[in-house]
Amino acid sequence: MKASKKTVASPPLLIKSSLAARLKDEIVSGKLSQGSRIVEKFWASRFGVAQTSVREAINILIAEGFATKNSGRSARVTSYSPGKVAQIYEVRAALEGTAARILAQSGQDLSTLEAAITQMSKSIKNRDLAALLEADLAFHLQLCELPGNEVLSQHARMLLVPLFAFVSMRLGGDATLATAWKPDLERHREMVRAIAEGEASLAELTVRNAILRFAERANEIWR
Repeated sequence: MKASKKTVASPPLLIKSSLAARLKDEIVSGKLSQGSRIVEKFWASRFGVAQTSVREAINILIAEGFATKNSGRSARVTSYSPGKVAQIYEVRAALEGTAARILAQSGQDLSTLEAAITQMSKSIKNRDLAALLEADLAFHLQLCELPGNEVLSQHARMLLVPLFAFVSMRLGGDATLATAWKPDLERHREMVRAIAEGEASLAELTVRNAILRFAERANEIWR
């Protein structure tokens, strides 16, 4: 008699990660539009899974910046008005400029920033938009974490993670747009060079100006 085959259940982490990836695809493709509710019951039925699994997947999306949730309400896809985006970039300029000033004064190792730029360059050549955005985010998070100022890094992460998720949504996964980052790549290099030179005021100004230019470039690409 042959032994009956047993169905091996997928690990809970794998299930929620897979669901989060599927929901993210719905968001980036625009099928789940910006600001729309992510109804747990609907997606549980759609994917044939337990509602708790969808809830856990949504929590991953919230951590990655693709969704937001207020107490007692359904999660919604992240959405920003043009005015809100402009305000975020203004605050980014202040935070990242401050980080650059601290780093210039400390003479700290900048190899993690250089590694992120290298990865951005590779992603542009490969037209891998997802990897490009991941490397770009890593650069700016590292810039704000290297100074060792916990308040600065926490506020930067709160702004940057959902902003980059929103950028991904706005670009809709269009790989051809990866080449639009070429001018910004050199600005990232200029930021690192300015910090490495050790002139604190110049480093801060260079980074502030670069962030504000990134805001202008984002609007150009989105249009």
